Amino acid sequence: MRHLILGKNDKIKLRIVSMMLIFGLIFEVTADSEMFFSSAAVTSSSIQQKEAQISAAKKQRQEIKDSITDLEALKKELESQKDDLDAYITSLDASITEIQEKIDSLEEQITAKEEEIEETKEELDEAIEIQEAQYEAMKERIRFMYEKGDMYLLELVLEADSFGDMLNKSEYINKLSEYDQNKLNEYIETTKLIQLTKEALEEEQETLEEAKQEAATEQSNIEALMADKKAELASVNSNISSSEAQIAEYEAQIAAEDATIAALEKSVAADKAALSSARTYDGGMFTWPCPAYTRISDDYGMRLHPTLGVYKMHNGIDLAAPTGSSIRAAYKGVVVAAAYSSSMGNYVMINHGDGLYTIYMHASALYVSVGQEVSAGDNIAAVGSTGRSTGPHLHFAVRLNGSYVSPWNYLK
Repeated sequence: MRHLILGKNDKIKLRIVSMMLIFGLIFEVTADSEMFFSSAAVTSSSIQQKEAQISAAKKQRQEIKDSITDLEALKKELESQKDDLDAYITSLDASITEIQEKIDSLEEQITAKEEEIEETKEELDEAIEIQEAQYEAMKERIRFMYEKGDMYLLELVLEADSFGDMLNKSEYINKLSEYDQNKLNEYIETTKLIQLTKEALEEEQETLEEAKQEAATEQSNIEALMADKKAELASVNSNISSSEAQIAEYEAQIAAEDATIAALEKSVAADKAALSSARTYDGGMFTWPCPAYTRISDDYGMRLHPTLGVYKMHNGIDLAAPTGSSIRAAYKGVVVAAAYSSSMGNYVMINHGDGLYTIYMHASALYVSVGQEVSAGDNIAAVGSTGRSTGPHLHFAVRLNGSYVSPWNYLK
């Protein structure tokens, strides 16, 4: 148990209160103060709760410090994998995902801590209000003692009608003295609670600042890793000896993506045949898959590739959006893939029936699983830059009967 530390004003107040016990006085208690004391007493449990809150805040702050990513060690580990680009991208994306999860956790802690701080402030205001009311009530009782004088106790006893009556009044005096002592103890406990609540508030605020600082540090770590990834992809392109080789490497990447998607479609077709049932598409229009952002950074169709310098087919639309932005299901259907590849990054594939699928690539996080039924507008993932991507965006593609088609045929 901590030692009670009182300020100058508290000591003066307690010195005044102590006069009650020195003179053994009897006080008249008003109805309001009696009601107040009976309903607002501070318990030892509330003291213990505050001490536990202080301890928990310190522990949480230390855990936050201990969990920070060692960026230099992580970079050194990734450096050893650069000979295998796919392995490098996979490991780097996994590290970014892990750091992003830390950031998400820190942001949840920040929100919770802000709420705790507001509650602690309210508890502090309430404790101060109780203390002030207790102090005012005790002053009234001291004023009564001063006005009545020391003879009041003696007169009370001498006015007894009998020896039994005198004993009863003496017992009454003892009860009042005990009551006074209890009120003083309550005042001391309230003073201690105020002190501990102030300390808890300081600890909570320090923990909040630590969480905010670590979240900012982890965000910087992600940006540093993304910069390394971008530089490495650029380096790979620059090291390829000819434009023909670069084009071949790009086409191999797209072919690998197509093979993965085609295999999923084939698996769905086999499942439908085995079950003798098929999902049907009712012809409805799609909702926008990234509702907070509408800027198209790269459209569907033939385009001049930004690094290859030749016209190549772009099989979807790229929506520029910050990391963490919500990705929504464009239409109702069932999730047939929620996975990762070194090319597509974290991706989701949804079957809408009649051979129609939507694909969402490069996510920072996935919120659905295979077999899950979704409705249009459901939150399925978060925008990111995983896989062969050098900046946060959503690559949204639509396939019909095994081929990519323009998403604009279905979007509102």
